[in-house]
Amino acid sequence: MCSRKVQNGEVSISDSNHHDSGYKELFSYPELVQQLIEGFAPPEIAALMDFSTLQLESGHYITPLFEEKREDLVWSVQANWQGERQTLYLYLLIEFQSRIDQTMPLRLMHYVAGFYSHLLKTKQTTARRGLPPVFPIVLYNGLVRWSAQQDIFNLIKPEVPDILRAYQPRLRYYLIDEGAYSDELLEATENTVSGVFSIEKASHSKVQMERVVARMVRLIQQEPHKERIDKVVTRWLKRHFHRLGDTHNWERIHSLTEDHAMITENLKTWAEKERAEGVQQGIQQGIQQGIQQGIQQGIQQGVQQHLQEVVLNMLQAGLPDEQVMNIAKVSAQELAEIKAQQMKH
Repeated sequence: MCSRKVQNGEVSISDSNHHDSGYKELFSYPELVQQLIEGFAPPEIAALMDFSTLQLESGHYITPLFEEKREDLVWSVQANWQGERQTLYLYLLIEFQSRIDQTMPLRLMHYVAGFYSHLLKTKQTTARRGLPPVFPIVLYNGLVRWSAQQDIFNLIKPEVPDILRAYQPRLRYYLIDEGAYSDELLEATENTVSGVFSIEKASHSKVQMERVVARMVRLIQQEPHKERIDKVVTRWLKRHFHRLGDTHNWERIHSLTEDHAMITENLKTWAEKERAEGVQQGIQQGIQQGIQQGIQQGIQQGVQQHLQEVVLNMLQAGLPDEQVMNIAKVSAQELAEIKAQQMKH
């Protein structure tokens, strides 16, 4: 069950079922939704929208199918095309699975159908008046690049003949794959959402993290509503560091802009701790590897010594060299070396 409350211009979200990535709260703010669309959606689509009319739609609209994977938001916005003002719905699905979901087109079709059913049931429209247009977006931040089909039509196999193509379902979603954007492109996109994506990408490097967090501070300071954007981004950043395993006490951090020096110090301490743990782990691995090598060398030496004893016993018993080589599976050179070794002793 999901609920949204607006207090003093801020959105609070309570949802016990969705994965707490923090993105759901971020994109419950119209400024950040506008930045997402303007910075990462096709510019022709962004140009249609009057972002001052963005309105967050509340409630879930579907049956429990796929519910365990779901973290979504629906916004309405007034858009202009063909000289008319229309309502357009942005269906934002946030995807944070380690494994790419190849059924995504089916999920989106199910969600959009559920949303349309909701509009009809609540009499916000009728079949005669028509269903409003929807712009479905999948926001994905996994390490592996997204490879699932983006239109349910492409899941239909084998390819149908032309006479049947018109009767197959169609629904395409727009993909925003964070990891597919280069660092240069993100830095060229001067908004807070690009800063969030940069921090996600820098998660493997604390040195890089310091730089992108400093950039985020600069971006927030340019925001018209910087105080509330600062608050929501700071809450997200604390969640993000917690997911990365940082054990620092972040309770003292309340503002990314005001507490930037403290955050930087935490990142440096975190980096030093990781380096120390890496050195210790390397030492332990070296010791373990040395033990394993010693065991293998001991086994090899034992086998070689036993072989020499067998060969010498056969020679002392009067067996000819050729027969000794055949039985012991040694070459003439190896036999000569064993004899020479015995003569030294």
